[in-house]
Amino acid sequence: MSERTIPGEKPRTVLLRGGEVYSPADPFATAMVTEGDRVAWIGSEGAADSFAEGVDEVVQLAGALVTPAFTDAHVHATATGLALTGLDLGSSAGLADALDRVRAHAAARPGDRILLGHGWDATAWPERRPPSRAELDAATGGRPLYLSRVDVHSALVTTALLDAVPGLRDLPGFTADGPLTAEAHHAVRAAALDALTPGQRGEAQRSTLRRAAELGIGSLHECAGPEISGTDDFTGLLALAADEPGPRVFGYWAERVTGPKDAERIRELGAHGAAGDLFADGALGSHTAHLHAPYADAPHTGRSYLDADAVAAHVSACTEAGLQAGFHAIGDAAVTAVVEGVRAAARRLGTARIRALRHRVEHAEMLTPEHIAAFVELGLIASVQPGFDAAWGGPKGMYAQRLGAERAHTLNPFAALLRAGVPLAFGSDSPVTPLGPWAAVQAAAFHRTEGHRITVRGAFTAHTRGGWRALGRDDAGVLVPGAPADYAVWQAGELLVQAPDTRVANWSTDPRSGTPGLPELTPGRQLPLCLRTVVAGRTVHARPNE
Repeated sequence: MSERTIPGEKPRTVLLRGGEVYSPADPFATAMVTEGDRVAWIGSEGAADSFAEGVDEVVQLAGALVTPAFTDAHVHATATGLALTGLDLGSSAGLADALDRVRAHAAARPGDRILLGHGWDATAWPERRPPSRAELDAATGGRPLYLSRVDVHSALVTTALLDAVPGLRDLPGFTADGPLTAEAHHAVRAAALDALTPGQRGEAQRSTLRRAAELGIGSLHECAGPEISGTDDFTGLLALAADEPGPRVFGYWAERVTGPKDAERIRELGAHGAAGDLFADGALGSHTAHLHAPYADAPHTGRSYLDADAVAAHVSACTEAGLQAGFHAIGDAAVTAVVEGVRAAARRLGTARIRALRHRVEHAEMLTPEHIAAFVELGLIASVQPGFDAAWGGPKGMYAQRLGAERAHTLNPFAALLRAGVPLAFGSDSPVTPLGPWAAVQAAAFHRTEGHRITVRGAFTAHTRGGWRALGRDDAGVLVPGAPADYAVWQAGELLVQAPDTRVANWSTDPRSGTPGLPELTPGRQLPLCLRTVVAGRTVHARPNE
C-alpha cells in the first residue's frame, strides 16, 4: 500500500465550503474540514465561518460536489498504461482498420524491441475474424508483436515472437494460426512484458496513475501474479505509488499458497493478499470461461485451471496464515469450483475464520441463486465490473453470441447480490474496460438486463466504500469525521437520489428524504467532470484553471 505521510511535516488544515458534500454524517452538508490525512469536520455553511480563520487553506467550491474518492478494485496498471500510450485497437472498425493501425504503430516505433497492443474484438467486426499471423507478420515487417484480445485471455502474436519463446508450440492453448489461449498465452505474455525496459514500464505505470487521479480515483487494487506480470513489475508499481503523489495502490499477488513460506514470500512482495487473478478459468470472449454446459457457438465448455480441491488447499493455507485469498472465476462451473472449495476449507477451519478474512471472487459473472447464497454463507466479496455488461450485454452482444440469449440474461446479477447481502466492490479490470468510475456506476444503474439494476447510490457505494471493505477496512471510502481525507471535487449538475425505477427518481429530489444526492446519470447525459482529487489530504490532481 502506498502511504502519504511525511515525517516532521505539520499537518495542513483545509476548509472546503460553498458546495455539496456527500456524507452520511449530514445529508445537507455544504462544507468540510480536513486536518492532515483525515476528515476533521463536516457541516453547514454557517458553521464553517468558525473555521475560516484557523485553517491553512480555504477552497471555495462554487457549488461543486465533494464525494469520497473512488476505488477501482481490479486493475492491471502496466497493461493499462501501455494501452493509454500505445496501440489500442478497441475502437477498430474492422480487420483492415486494425491492420492499418498495427502498420502505423510499427512505423512510428522503429527502435522498440517488441510491439505491444491491446483491445481487438473480432466479434464486433464485419469480417468476424482476427488478423492472421501472416497478415501481422507483413504489417510489422517481421518484428515481434503481442496483441491481447479485449478480455486479455487470448492474444495474437507474430512469428518472430513465437520463435523467441522456447517450447511455446507444445503448450496447451497453442494454435498454428490464431489466438493463443491458456498456458501458451501466459508464456507469450510473460515474454512480451519481460521485453519492456524499466523506463517503458515506469512510464506506463505513471500514465495509469495519472489517468486514475484525473478521474477521481483515489485507490487502485493491482491484480498481478506470475501468469500476468513479473515480480519486478509488481514491486516497481508499489514503490512508484509510495514515492510519488497519486492514488494509493494495494497489490494482490495471484499465486497459490501451500504453507507459511509461500504466505511470507507474498507478504514480502508487499501484497495485501494472495488473490486477484488466480485463475479458476478464463474469459467468455476467448471461449475459456469454464461452463457447466457447452458454449452456444463452440462445442466445448471452456477451460478449468483450478478444481475444488485446489481452491480448498489455497484458501486453507491462506486462512491459517491470516492472508486474504481470492480467485478469478467467470463461468458457472468455475464459480461452483470456487464455492465448493471455500466451503471445504470452512468445514476444516470453521466458517467464522473463513468469513473473517473476506476472501474475494473476481468477476463472478455467471451466478446461480445457489452461488449467491454460498457467497453470503462464506462471507465472500464479489469484485465485479459493471463495464462488462455495458460492453458485451444485450440481445446482440458478445454474451448472447457466446451463451445464447437465455444464459446471457443471467449474467452480472448485481441486484440479486445486493438483496442477499453480498458485499460488492466495483472495478474496471482495466485495460479490459477503461478506467471510468462514473461510467461504471451508470452501467450498474442502467444494466442491460432490467432486473439486475441497482440504485445509483448502491452502485456509488460499491465503487467507493466497497473497495475499502474488500481490503478489510470499514473506516474508509466515506466522508465522516475520522475517515481518511481521500476525496474528489466534481462539476456535476443537478443532484438527486436516483433509482432504477423512474417513479422513484421523479420524487427523489425532495430534500425531506434526508438522503444525500448524487449526479443525474441517465444515459446520454454528460458524466461529472473531476476538478480535484485528494489522497490522504494531498492534492494529486487539479484540473487546470479550476
